[in-house]
Order: sequence, then structure tokens, then C-alpha cells
Amino acid sequence: MSDAVFRGLTRAAAITVLIILSGIIISLVYGSWPALRAFGLTFLVDESWNPVTERFGAIAPIYGTIVTSVIAMLIAVPVGLFIAMFLTELCPMWLRRPIGIAIELLAGIPSIIYGIWGLFVFAPFLQQYVQPFLIEVFGNVPVLSTLFAGPPYGIGVLTAGLILAIMVLPFITSISRDVFEAVPPVLKEAAYGLGCTTWEVARYVVLPYTRVGVIGGVMLGLGRALGETMAVTFVIGNAHHISGSILAPGTTISATIANEFTEAVGDLYTSSLIALGLILFVITFIVLAFARLMLMRLNAKVGG
Repeated sequence: MSDAVFRGLTRAAAITVLIILSGIIISLVYGSWPALRAFGLTFLVDESWNPVTERFGAIAPIYGTIVTSVIAMLIAVPVGLFIAMFLTELCPMWLRRPIGIAIELLAGIPSIIYGIWGLFVFAPFLQQYVQPFLIEVFGNVPVLSTLFAGPPYGIGVLTAGLILAIMVLPFITSISRDVFEAVPPVLKEAAYGLGCTTWEVARYVVLPYTRVGVIGGVMLGLGRALGETMAVTFVIGNAHHISGSILAPGTTISATIANEFTEAVGDLYTSSLIALGLILFVITFIVLAFARLMLMRLNAKVGG
């Protein structure tokens, strides 16, 4: 294959991605236009979701999407990094392979399996043991008493966040482990030679050297958390309202679309669901753009 043909094939492949992305954006904007024209910007801040009166608002699904993703990342990022650090720096050789296979198996489980397990096993466990404990412990603590208020339903925003944390954990762990293993041994040996502890080597050598890869893994996990559908639909409760308690039922953008798209009757109802898809697309784009900006600032800081 000549250079000209190879260049043409690669360029065509890259342009195809742009064409597909542009087509998705145009379709979402076109499909959501009736809802955006009818409700305007109030669609973004209205909590109403009533197909009978054809009054729709997106703030409840937006809130559920963001809160469940934040809960998932708060748990999965530190745990995933610690697991990756253990596997690359501290784990005995005979134990690395079983743990690595277990992580890869977690990544390969379909999301609907997580949803079924979450609904029939995890949610009842939380309802019986964890949520009553949280309500009792934090019931008199300011702020936390609001976050952990109400009856223990089992399902809810917290349960969905925990399920998402389990689902994104393998992605963050696998990518972090791979980039940690790419650190040149001479850098770590030099740090150990200066008397650094394992934590200091991880903090001042491994993490700075692999920050781009680690942030990439975190963003990949966050992207999956934002768009995850079936597992969340099973355990979040699918309630279109905002509650200060993370134990209460809620909904997410993807769960709302999955639950109601087949039942949507009327152009405005269908258009409102497509508008939710457009909002999810914009949220994902903002998150990725912010991550890219953060990486550029880090690189500029190191270069300066």
C-alpha cells in the first residue's frame, strides 16, 4: 500500500467520525426543537414531568444524573487508584493475576446483570442494614441529617451511585494499572535510593508521571457513569422529583429515556425525551472539555 493510499484511508476514517458526530448533533437538535420552542429555558429548571398535561422539565433527571455520577466517582476513583497501586507496587506476583482477572471480569459483566443484582440483592441489603445505620448515625448531624433523611427504601439515588461505582471501578483500575506499569523502573529506584517510602514514590513519582493516563481513565469512568442506563433504571426508583436526601428515589436522564420512550405519545412528549438526550450530550461534552483544559493547564504548569 502506497503512502498516498494509506494517507487517504486514515483521513477518510477520521472524517467519518466527524460526519457521524455532526449527524448525531443535528438529529438531536432537530428532534428536541419542538420541546425547546414550547418550554424555552424553563425546560432546564422545571421539575414538572406530566405527560397528561404535556408539561415537561429536565431538572430532576439532570440532578439525578449528576448526583449519582458524583457519588460513583467519589468512591471509585480513590479505590481504583489504591487497587492499581497495590497491584503494581505491593502485590505479590502470585496474587497479581487472580486480582487482575477478577477486575477484568467485573468490567465484562453486562449492565443489566448489575441492575438485577442491585435490585434483588444489593438494595434489600442496604434497606435492612446500611440505610437505617446511616439515618441513625447522621440523624442529628447538620447537613448530613438532610442527606440521609427519610425512610430506608433500599432503592434510591445512593443505591444507584453505589452500583455505578462498582461498574466504573474496573475501568479506572485497569487503565491506572497499565499506566503505572509504564513508569520507568529507574525513576522509582532513584526515589527508593533517596529513602522515599512506597507512598512517597507513588505520590511524587508515579502519579505525576502518569497523570494524563490516570485522568483519561477517570474521564472514561465518568463518561460511563453519566450515560449508564439499565443498571440505574433498576435501582434508582424512577421518581421525577428532587429530594435533599440521597436515600430517596430519583431518576437520571438515561433512565427516563429508557423507561418512557416506547410509551411516549405525541410530538411534545417524544421531543422532550430527545431534548433530555441532547442535554446529556452537552453535559458529557462539557466534562470532556473540562478534563482536556485541566490536562493542558497541568502540562503548562510542568513545562513552566
